[in-house]
Amino acid sequence: MIDPPRTWHHGIVARYWAEFNVAEPTELAFWRAAISVAGEPVLDVGCGTGRLLVPLLAEGVDIDGTDISPDMLAYAEAAARGTGRTPLLRAQASHELDLPRRYRTVFACGSFGIGGRRDRDLETLRRIHRHLEPGGTLVMDQQLANDRSEEVWTRWLPGRSWSPRPWPEHGERRRAANGDEIELETRLIVFDPIEARHTLEIRARLWRGGALVGEETGALEESLYLVPEVRLMLTTAGFGEVRVEGPYTGRPAVATDGTVVFVARR
Repeated sequence: MIDPPRTWHHGIVARYWAEFNVAEPTELAFWRAAISVAGEPVLDVGCGTGRLLVPLLAEGVDIDGTDISPDMLAYAEAAARGTGRTPLLRAQASHELDLPRRYRTVFACGSFGIGGRRDRDLETLRRIHRHLEPGGTLVMDQQLANDRSEEVWTRWLPGRSWSPRPWPEHGERRRAANGDEIELETRLIVFDPIEARHTLEIRARLWRGGALVGEETGALEESLYLVPEVRLMLTTAGFGEVRVEGPYTGRPAVATDGTVVFVARR
């Protein structure tokens, strides 16, 4: 049996995303502009709780979404109902993408590499390519492996040494709309320089009236990429023209960019 991708996007974490992970106006403007160039319909691969999908849907964009987490999609579906529209939402791993429609624009925001297996990441790109209409465009952002703190980056250097990190003394704790508080703590537990991936662990706690009423842990594997490898994967998957842009600007990427946007045309 093939192990499923390791992610932590369920339960309390999914609720946290739904409550607090809200798209910024500048983000929406970027994705809206990308859609205006490439056209509709649109597919959001790894749509999560609908952070981008729901606001665009409310504006009248013909957009569908997929995500590996049924919990995340349940929040997206509930939010979508508030727009009066019913998008196609499917619980699928990205490398198993299989939908009845074809799209002019596909975007993947913050989701490529999650799961930590390069063969699956390549299959994700192949599946996206198949789901694009001829001339359709994939727009995908990617945080690069070198966009990390000095402490993280030195793990790659000769003489590197590291061990699983302890839990932080305090996590990020925020108050939900109903007064509950959700606290998240994360730590690194595996770093693999040969496979260029790491594994992070999360601990999610739910507080109510000052009392701890729920606690969950989960792990997320993530492949770490630089630009040349992703560009090669895109061309291997069948994409023709591939541009590498700066983060949400439309300009060509430069050396100081820690996050880039790949724009790949079928």
